[in-house]
Amino acid sequence: MSEGKITDLDEVTSFLGDYGLFQVLIMVVLSLSAVPCGYMGVIVVFVSDTPAHHCNVSVDSARIGADVEATLQERNSWMEADSCSRYKLKANWTETAGLSNETEQCADGWIYSTDRDTIVSEWDLVCDSAWKVPFSTSLFFVGVLIGSFISGHLSDRFGRKPVFFFTMVLQTVTALIQAASVSWVMFCILNCLRGLGQISNYITSLVLGSEMLSPSARVSFTLLGHSLGFGIGYALLPLFAYFMRGWRMLLLAAAIPGFLFIPLWWVIPESPRWLLQKGRVEEAELVIRKAAKWNRVPAPGVIFRAGECSELMQNKGEEEQTYTYMDLIRTRNMRNITISGVFIWMSVSMVFYGLSLNTSNLNGNIYLNCFLSAAIDLVAYVATWFLVKRAPRPVLLFSTLMFCGIMLLVIKLVPEDMDVMSQVLALLGKMGVAGAYCFIYVFFTELIPTVVRNMGLGIASTAARLSAVICPYVIYMGVYSKVLPYLIFGTVSIMAAVVSVLLPDTNNSKLPDLISQAKPIRRCCWAKGTSPACTDAAQGCKEVTKSATC
Repeated sequence: MSEGKITDLDEVTSFLGDYGLFQVLIMVVLSLSAVPCGYMGVIVVFVSDTPAHHCNVSVDSARIGADVEATLQERNSWMEADSCSRYKLKANWTETAGLSNETEQCADGWIYSTDRDTIVSEWDLVCDSAWKVPFSTSLFFVGVLIGSFISGHLSDRFGRKPVFFFTMVLQTVTALIQAASVSWVMFCILNCLRGLGQISNYITSLVLGSEMLSPSARVSFTLLGHSLGFGIGYALLPLFAYFMRGWRMLLLAAAIPGFLFIPLWWVIPESPRWLLQKGRVEEAELVIRKAAKWNRVPAPGVIFRAGECSELMQNKGEEEQTYTYMDLIRTRNMRNITISGVFIWMSVSMVFYGLSLNTSNLNGNIYLNCFLSAAIDLVAYVATWFLVKRAPRPVLLFSTLMFCGIMLLVIKLVPEDMDVMSQVLALLGKMGVAGAYCFIYVFFTELIPTVVRNMGLGIASTAARLSAVICPYVIYMGVYSKVLPYLIFGTVSIMAAVVSVLLPDTNNSKLPDLISQAKPIRRCCWAKGTSPACTDAAQGCKEVTKSATC
């Protein structure tokens, strides 16, 4: 194919419209695929919950005497020193007077609250074995880390569609097998694999849908579709956990919906952008013609004319170019976007997960707290969608992060006895960072070119998961000072807000396909005798009057 003028895929496929049957179907199906990702990521709250427990006391009936009719639980209530130890019995034990002041470990095991059946009560993960609970959760995020890192490369190399369905099957099957775990070690290994599938499926479905939709539909899909689907999955979790008190049954129920997506292999097509980038023009044209048929609109006789899409695909006759992670930092512009993106994603993730974890630890009903946290996220997603069409991208990201930072820092001024006010400010801060968390998927999907989009989002997501690991340690600082975690999260949020101002506005812009089409970040330059305006890096510095400032 000869060299020629660049033709953007959005222009070529404009005859399809924005919200035809094809686009609506893609938006609905891929948004529903985010529902399992929503509850799979936080199901550990109920699966690994530590129920109330106390030492099991096995007392010889001959020593008790026939006149002692106290139940085992009643005897435990006055025989235990704490949940991990009990008082020793004297040799001439009779009633409570026979208890020694010395304590011993719970040699006869524990008795757990019957309110919930979790892995903690299943394998006695308390006291000396309590470290196994956070460790199993950490392994889930290790899987998330691995999935974030490799899913982008696999998707850019083998296609969005096969990776999407493979990770959906992986997430579903591992949850199903995990429900039949016979040991804690088996549970942990499957937890890691489930984390790998969960994040990989979420990112790949987001990219797949974004690349098949017009700019207007793309934003609605990401905020009102994909993110809302994730939030609905999160909100449904406490409802189902309330009625399914056994952890095995809860995992089994969570795995079933994933199987419903497997037949959709024959419905969801491959991304035309990815097909063009790989030089598979005939397949890309077939997808577009199928979309036109579903939308009942006439398709041009020739969709891709010779010489018009030469830069949308790799040249025929040449060895197919393979992009690597090095392409994210090879040029100055991509390096700036990558570094800024990594910092912003790390900051947003740390604050988002930190506040989410803190919300789940609030006093009160665990089911209500979980639902409240999810409801706040849903409100933030809708509000972000409403604002995204009315504000430049950098301004919106700056505003949400700055609002979050200010709300969290103001907690320092609240008297210690006003716990309700502090919780309200923390929830308002979470609303701000939740809006930023869903919006960065939109923003950076538009910033990173097609040829390295999944790898770029994978790197940013990997960095975000690394920062999420730090959250429990930041929250632990609350033991020494209740407001210290909020001060740290607030400061990090404001720092990310400042960096976001440097990013270019991609509102109503074409989705870049090649690295050369990526928009440059903004910068300020100073020249002797003049003060230039802030402009895009590729356009250089524009001189203005001597009194002007950047």
